[in-house]
Amino acid sequence: MYPELVYEPRDLIMTSVVCQRPTDTVPSATRVAMCRNIKTLHNFNPPATEEEILASSLQFVRKLSGFTRPSKANQPAFDRAVDQVATAAQELLQSLVSSAPPRDREVEAARAKARAANRFTSSASGRATY
Repeated sequence: MYPELVYEPRDLIMTSVVCQRPTDTVPSATRVAMCRNIKTLHNFNPPATEEEILASSLQFVRKLSGFTRPSKANQPAFDRAVDQVATAAQELLQSLVSSAPPRDREVEAARAKARAANRFTSSASGRATY
């Protein structure tokens, strides 16, 4: 029912995941498992979308349950948990206050993209070839 997303435990409810890892540099076993490009959802302009909050909630429930895809018997409980966590996350984000001005999503996305490009370029050049 929910899309394939990834979760990082240190950023629990206030984060969402965007996987920008080039698939040609990632072994097939890890391609599905984890992507660690996490972004914070608090204090952005425009605010976090319902989809981003749901994505974070899904990852939180996946981590707790240990299921990437629950069985049919566990699907109702899994979906209910995702919805409850999403509700709690929405309430949390709405109640948080910050004295800092909201960050611009496009500027932050461009910075993250530049960091990722630099990281993947430098890590690819340091690899041994066999």
